[in-house]
Amino acid sequence: MIKNFFFNKEDAKVTIMPNTIIRKVLAYNDNLMIVENEFPTAGIVADLHSHPHEQITYIVSGVFEFTIGDQKKIVKAGDSMYKEPNIIHGAVCIEPGVLIDCFTPHRQDYV
Repeated sequence: MIKNFFFNKEDAKVTIMPNTIIRKVLAYNDNLMIVENEFPTAGIVADLHSHPHEQITYIVSGVFEFTIGDQKKIVKAGDSMYKEPNIIHGAVCIEPGVLIDCFTPHRQDYV
C-alpha cells in the first residue's frame, strides 16, 4: 500500500551521522525520497562519495562548499544543485545550515 502522508514527529527517521550531520528521512516511496540534512556547526564534512541515484539538493540555510565532479562552488540559501548518477560529490559546511535532498529512486540504505 502506498503511504501518502508522512508526519514529522511520527514518521521521520532521524539518524545522527558520525560527523554530526543530522539526517531526517521525511517521505519516500520506491521511486522518490526527500531527506533533510542539518549541519549544526561549521566545519562538518560530507565526504566525497557517489551512488547510483539521481539527486537534487536545495540549500534551505547556511553556506557550503560543494564539490560535484571536477567543480567546486560556494552555495548558500536558495541555491540548488543536480547530481547525476555515480558522480563523485561532497560538501564542507562553512556556516551552519540545512539541506533538502531529493533522490530517485529512493535510498534503501537510508530506510
